[in-house]
Amino acid sequence: MNIASYPDLIQAAAMQDEPQRLLFVFAKAELPNGYTDTQKHNFEQGQGGALAPVLCVDKLPDEVNDFANLVAESTTTGVDWDIAFVSALGGRGGFAPNSDEATQPLKMMMEKIQGGMIADFLTFNKAGELVALY
Repeated sequence: MNIASYPDLIQAAAMQDEPQRLLFVFAKAELPNGYTDTQKHNFEQGQGGALAPVLCVDKLPDEVNDFANLVAESTTTGVDWDIAFVSALGGRGGFAPNSDEATQPLKMMMEKIQGGMIADFLTFNKAGELVALY
């Protein structure tokens, strides 16, 4: 299935052979260390920068079937973010993974994002739109 929207993601998760747990890492755009004047100017114009993970959570798909609810929940943390990276963790034997089983994969996601290895993740902005990062 081609995922072109957040509802597509939820539908794809529901279609898997095993129940899924969705993993979310929220990142904030910031200037990279040792930035140049050009990088600073571009960043101030809303372009470029580096994405730093600031928050993570795991949820069952039916807990986050509406992206707006996820955004609203995230605001209660007081942590601002720009991009949500999303991945899924498949269950076994008809049971979705629990939050304890999601801890290590979430840590690995954060490490990959910090290292710029983001190709394996879907990325959404706060409006719930799928975005492509280069």
